[in-house]
Amino acid sequence: MYSFDFKKRVRYGETDMMGYLYYGNYAHLYEIGRVETMRSLGLTYRDLEVVYGVMMPVVHVDARYILPAKYDEELTIRTILTELPSRMIVFENEIFNEEMQMIHKAVVKLFFIEMSSGKKVSCPEYMLEKLRPLF
Repeated sequence: MYSFDFKKRVRYGETDMMGYLYYGNYAHLYEIGRVETMRSLGLTYRDLEVVYGVMMPVVHVDARYILPAKYDEELTIRTILTELPSRMIVFENEIFNEEMQMIHKAVVKLFFIEMSSGKKVSCPEYMLEKLRPLF
């Protein structure tokens, strides 16, 4: 298992008229969590796409809104990998407010797609090399 925390402040333009993070913007938090978690492991989306020719489209999101995130609040985005990826990678997200209360959770599933053919492939070996020691 691997877990990584990243902090992000809710900006004014991300909120609705109530001063709450607009519900549609939570997907951006998942992406921030994924990108920064991969970066913490020495992996980047850029290399995955440009060097290895593999993309990771989202195929499923299951989200649970518990409490609102508010304007100017610093959130902790916790991204967790609970299993070694194969043809799919699953990121669990937990979002906490400044008091470290969990306010949101989600599970995001992505496939690995070879960009040149558009076909599903297994997790690239270079990613597995970085992930195996964590499981």
